[in-house]
Amino acid sequence: MDAEARAVTGPLRERGITLSESQIYRMVSQNPERISFQLLAALCDIFGVEANELFTFTAADARSKRQKQAAASGENVVRFADAYKPVRARILDDG
Repeated sequence: MDAEARAVTGPLRERGITLSESQIYRMVSQNPERISFQLLAALCDIFGVEANELFTFTAADARSKRQKQAAASGENVVRFADAYKPVRARILDDG
């Protein structure tokens, strides 16, 4: 992978993006949580492909990390919006 990372480092620098070889290696070998639009556009330009050819989307679980951790740890988490139901106030005249 070092040779491949070096091969991409130069073209990225030409497009104004500076990443180390280790950053490129992690981006390729792992599943990055996010990627900048500039990097995505540069990679598409370098490889001559569209964005959908570089990666795929999979809808798995849209819950946030905090919700997943709370569910996994068994914490008793109650959402305020679900627990609180406002009651309409009635204003009575004293007279």
